[in-house]
Amino acid sequence: MNERLTLADVHEARYRLAGVIKPTPLEYSRTISELLGSQVFFKMENLQRTGSFKIRGAYNKLFRLPDASRGVVAASAGNHAQGVALAAARRGVPATVVMPCNAPRNKICATAGYGARVVLAGRDYWDACRTAARIAEDSGALLVPAFEDPDVIAGQGTIGFEILERLPDIDAVLVPMGGGGLISGIGLVIKTLKPGTRVIGVAARAAPALFLSRRAGVLREIPVLPTLADGIAVKRPGKLNFRYIQEFVDDIVLVDEPEIAQAILLILSRAKVVVEGAGAVGLAALLAGRVNLHGRKLAVVLSGGNIDAAAIAGVALKGKKLLTRQDIGAWRRKKASGCFQAPGSGTRTGFSAIFGRW
Repeated sequence: MNERLTLADVHEARYRLAGVIKPTPLEYSRTISELLGSQVFFKMENLQRTGSFKIRGAYNKLFRLPDASRGVVAASAGNHAQGVALAAARRGVPATVVMPCNAPRNKICATAGYGARVVLAGRDYWDACRTAARIAEDSGALLVPAFEDPDVIAGQGTIGFEILERLPDIDAVLVPMGGGGLISGIGLVIKTLKPGTRVIGVAARAAPALFLSRRAGVLREIPVLPTLADGIAVKRPGKLNFRYIQEFVDDIVLVDEPEIAQAILLILSRAKVVVEGAGAVGLAALLAGRVNLHGRKLAVVLSGGNIDAAAIAGVALKGKKLLTRQDIGAWRRKKASGCFQAPGSGTRTGFSAIFGRW
């Protein structure tokens, strides 16, 4: 594959993934739509095999390798790890996945459960990357990158086809972003087939590398702080990805930790959907009024659901309670009275004015 991706590359990836991944639902949420004054559809990659979108890119990459007989190696905080483990099992080759020592336990166990050898090394993703590179050099195994790779990007881009086939008149797509592979692929498809649709990236304020790089016009490395959105906690995004982001992404916004937590709780309590922190940032941006999309038809990519019960309990306890029907009713009454605008209308007041902040 040429480094410069085309729709044909993503079509090829889609053909390769047929029968392996699920074309995940794009579900309309009446409650969230009424809260925001927009038509909100959730692209539910949290229901994908391995619990996230990562299987798309990992499988596409691994099955394009000409010879993986000596195995594959990957570094990951969790979701890419599971994608590589499952793809390697399908191809029948050994996989070694290096994860930070503080990786979520549920993701470590799931990766091992798919048959990979898990090595814990270092404090963060970049420590794991260095260890993975050494293992690959010593063993002759092939590296499967998490985001900076054309085959990986093409695999993630298949989500864009699924969104447009279900909602050809979509006005905007909100996509979580860390290393940039997911939004690069989706952006390529959306902007090529429907240039008028806005593609908006959402990052955690604790991991703002792509946001600050975009603002500076050059790729920057930014230290990462602890965040609920561990799946997008990347300090150095990919150069290839950054080029696609510059070309295909209309805007990038940041969300804070309380806003991510609120989004996790709202979608759990009202839509009965479990998402991890990284998967909730798109909804968090809408609730916090980071983007002005009032009255529009929106697709929000829920990129993953690999959050363990202890983490959910911690978020719920810190947030005091899950949102009740009475809470939603209070929000609607306030909105109807004109006390404040809907959160999607550009203000940062609406939702948190009712529910408060941590």
